[in-house]
Amino acid sequence: MSINENVQLVQQKMQQASEKSFQKKQVQLIGVTKSVSSQVASELLEAGITALGENRPEGLSEKQAALGREACEWHFIGTLQSRKVRQIIDQIDVLHSLDRLHLAEEINKRAKRPVDCFVQVNVSGEASKQGISADDIHSFLHEIGQYPQVRVIGLMTMAPLTENQEEVRSVFRALRVLRDEVAARNLSYAPCTELSMGMSSDYEIAIEEGATHVRIGTVLVQS
Repeated sequence: MSINENVQLVQQKMQQASEKSFQKKQVQLIGVTKSVSSQVASELLEAGITALGENRPEGLSEKQAALGREACEWHFIGTLQSRKVRQIIDQIDVLHSLDRLHLAEEINKRAKRPVDCFVQVNVSGEASKQGISADDIHSFLHEIGQYPQVRVIGLMTMAPLTENQEEVRSVFRALRVLRDEVAARNLSYAPCTELSMGMSSDYEIAIEEGATHVRIGTVLVQS
């Protein structure tokens, strides 16, 4: 299948999942381009993708040099080292991986404008995954209030790689509950209305459980 056909199929499945979701909210598709060329990224834009996601500063710079800063909305979805914040923070629209106070401090120091961020939460508790524990999220957000250039628009997580769909669903559901708890606090710097969850293998479940942003790569570019 072509990239255009892949995008149409994914959008169709996203719509079907949205109809099963309790929220009926528009879901943003982020085309993950971390493992493909700038040419493929360009084809994704031509197919109607409006947001691209990169996980390395070098990849982001390469794609933006080829496509232009204004070509789409740019999302950084990988772990961001504090020493590399300066390189990218004014070149992205959304950061999906805020996971420590030192990173927030560095963003606050380097950013020329408030940056929309997702706080990464390790809902599953897997040692292999980055993120703040669900138990620590409220104290973490309390500390974030001291950094005016950081705006927490939502929470992000990654589900376990498992065939057990109920286990995957429970992780996404837990993040939604946590998001609702944070949103109910009405923090001016952390409206926390969004949920970044779901990738190529589980985005339909994520949408059914309330995802507002899905990060999809493999199924968009496979032939």
